[in-house]
Amino acid sequence: MAMPQATVSSPAAPALPSTPLEDLSPIPTAPGVYFFHGEGRLPLYIGKSINLRARVQQHLRAPEEAHMMAQTRRVSWQRTAGEVGALLLESQLIKTQQPLFNIRLRRSKQLCAWHLPSPRQAPALVNSRQFNFAATPGLFGLFASAHAAKQALRSRAEELGLCQVRLGLEQDLGRGCFARQLGRCQGACIGQESPEAHHQRLLTALLEWEVRHWPFDGAVGLVERDGDWVQTHVLDQWCYLGTVEGPPKRRAPKALPSPAFDMDSYRILMRPLLMGEHEVVRWG
Repeated sequence: MAMPQATVSSPAAPALPSTPLEDLSPIPTAPGVYFFHGEGRLPLYIGKSINLRARVQQHLRAPEEAHMMAQTRRVSWQRTAGEVGALLLESQLIKTQQPLFNIRLRRSKQLCAWHLPSPRQAPALVNSRQFNFAATPGLFGLFASAHAAKQALRSRAEELGLCQVRLGLEQDLGRGCFARQLGRCQGACIGQESPEAHHQRLLTALLEWEVRHWPFDGAVGLVERDGDWVQTHVLDQWCYLGTVEGPPKRRAPKALPSPAFDMDSYRILMRPLLMGEHEVVRWG
């Protein structure tokens, strides 16, 4: 697929403004990404906020973060025109720079999801290397491991009386699933509930886990403005490809590798794109 060329300013560039931890007054009260630096070259921590100075001050007041702040010597920052840009940039930079104190966003490169192809087939656990998660119908849940996916489905089955034999979570020994023996399954494992009825109950149970399709035909630009300053975040298949400065204009596409589905970008972009909260333009 032909993709647009988008550029992002490097956070490692010396042009980024910075200040010693003892004087936070130069930090703007505006959206962006901030970096805590120690003695080494890479940042200790990367964060984001709609009010950079206030967020950094919160770190200083948090007793549980005293160890990190004791190692911090200075703070640098990169402004964005809005909150979505800050969220996307933070997620991207944490993945590429792997700061010591950013454990939360260190995602697995291979995501798992449940695929429900038909009523007479058990859900199949698939990964993002097998399927394009942005375009495959019948995907539910986004999990960092197969173990987490199975635990989540097992918990949902126990809550709603679904059959764990039908779900492929328990071996069929010919006498019904364990939950049926306890009166907690409606009998799909022994023919008392039809596969179609069980499948429909499963779909209803997993509806909140549904992985939404990419809602556009190709790449788009999500526009954020701060007065006269305009940034356009280039997106495709729920992936963040970069940010272009200036008014949103369609750009000539250039060939780039197909983007890999990213769970963090997906979660960041779901509401802004599907709820129509921002100006969106076609790209390329």
